[in-house]
Amino acid sequence: MAGTLRARKYLSADALVAQMHARFAQIPDDRPGHCDIPLTDALMSAFALFSLKDPSLLAFDQRRNDDNLRTLYRIGRVPSDTRMREILDPVAPEALRAAYRDVFRQLQRGKALEAYVYLQGSYLISLDGTGYFSSKKIHCASCLRKEHADGTITYHHQMLGAALVHPDKAEVIPLAPEPIIKQDGQTKNDCERNAARRWLTNFRRDHPHLPVTVVEDALSANGPHVRDLLHHHCHFILGVKEGDHAPLFEEVRRREDNDDGVEFVTCRPADPKTRHLFTIIPEVPLNESHPDLLVNFVRYMAIDKATDEVQMFTWITDWKVTPRNVWDIMRGGRARWKIENETFNTLKNQGYHFEHNYGHGAQNLSVVLALLMMLAFLVDQVQQLCDPLFRAALAKLKSKRSLWERLRSLFQDYCLSSFREAYEALYYDLIRPHPVFNTS
Repeated sequence: MAGTLRARKYLSADALVAQMHARFAQIPDDRPGHCDIPLTDALMSAFALFSLKDPSLLAFDQRRNDDNLRTLYRIGRVPSDTRMREILDPVAPEALRAAYRDVFRQLQRGKALEAYVYLQGSYLISLDGTGYFSSKKIHCASCLRKEHADGTITYHHQMLGAALVHPDKAEVIPLAPEPIIKQDGQTKNDCERNAARRWLTNFRRDHPHLPVTVVEDALSANGPHVRDLLHHHCHFILGVKEGDHAPLFEEVRRREDNDDGVEFVTCRPADPKTRHLFTIIPEVPLNESHPDLLVNFVRYMAIDKATDEVQMFTWITDWKVTPRNVWDIMRGGRARWKIENETFNTLKNQGYHFEHNYGHGAQNLSVVLALLMMLAFLVDQVQQLCDPLFRAALAKLKSKRSLWERLRSLFQDYCLSSFREAYEALYYDLIRPHPVFNTS
């Protein structure tokens, strides 16, 4: 059975960690003079912290002399918690982008992404912003500021997250997120729209030919962002709301009243519980400010046959919508929630401690730690997608929290030669501690 539970060579945790180490070794270390702890060791130590899901830097500090950190994570010297913060604070966040690209290319090499192809050969990418730090006292140069009426200030950090998703896949593949931080030389706060523009530019530089369909919420359905998506050759499915897009919905009502190019489609009539009704209206002006920007409007109504309760969703897209593909477009639009449910909620509620302040620093520490946590999450998602042994261990232990807890216990009690050995121990119970009695 062991042979059937073997991960693809280049997508195993051991291979990806080795690749991460090699990438970190290429990041310039601009510290003056002799450095007792290499930058690579500090970066790998922080990555190991999030890989092991330690709840704090202090908890990780207690395992500094653990030989498993040297063997599995290739760390020469593990810095103390204070020293780690000092070394990582000046690191430029953009220096970590290449590590995400490396993992993505290995997924392509291993053909693991073929199952994620969705609309006409494109991949679905869900974009959304999230916050991960807030304080009235602690802040750094890149913090966003919110000034209150009573004169107090709340400092906070946000990022624009991005993930490759599929309606039928539980696993998501995080791409390099874009920090929403105060930019150099700027006095005003950064915003999600500016971050999205930077993300698209960076994404196309890293993946110039990847066919994608971007799915986002209604805040993104605005003229400048739609033009940015088209400029970067990205298809889109964007949510829209009547309260936020009044001119669009007025035009939709006019077209419906005049029966002007409107199609009504009933899909999946054999569904015993639900009626699925679609309205398709092509080439609707996005708004009064961008009358030349024509989008295709889709309304989806799911009607409970027993109660007549209605759920309604509305989107705009640049895809040509037909009765044949409207079901897939609807499912693609609804897959936007996967970045909330399978990404941010997992990071916040399944042992990653996303909202815990591991350290803030004066420059980039908070952002660098958030990016390294997302990298650890990416490696975990690859294991869940590509490693049958990891999936078997997870199924046996019932939850990710239990898996992380048992993995930390193995690190504490045993010398391990590889991540595969650790997963085998978790699944096959190869390592079982026994009580030792002193009979002397």
